[in-house]
Amino acid sequence: MRHFDVEKFLQEKMHWILKKKEFFKKRHGIQILKSDPKSYRENKKQALAIVQEKIKKFNAVYQLTFARISIRNQKSRWGSCSRRKNLNFNVRIALIPEYLAEYIVVHELCHLKELNHSRAFWELVSHTIPDYLSHRKELKKFSLTVY
Repeated sequence: MRHFDVEKFLQEKMHWILKKKEFFKKRHGIQILKSDPKSYRENKKQALAIVQEKIKKFNAVYQLTFARISIRNQKSRWGSCSRRKNLNFNVRIALIPEYLAEYIVVHELCHLKELNHSRAFWELVSHTIPDYLSHRKELKKFSLTVY
């Protein structure tokens, strides 16, 4: 590629480059999950330990039954609960502040009783996470995308 072509390309993409620069600047301090297999395995073990600890803590209040816990490398969800009562959590739960991990665990635990986002569901969540709205808002600042 000639020097002229590079300059032309940069000029054409300047708006996009500046936009991405600002995007990453806002994410300063956020840990991003490394893509190598060793880091994934380490984060998966840590995530499982965190989730198991939080489930034990909060399920002492809720007293709900579940089938199994899975840690996955999901791209668009922090967690999920299946109709079969399986609880699934994103491996990146190990990389966020503890109080947000607690919110995610409580959210999925409450789906064991209310498999929806009805008023009854949110009232259930509020029993142990009264400020869940601020937690939801803050969680949106974290990206699930691996860069």
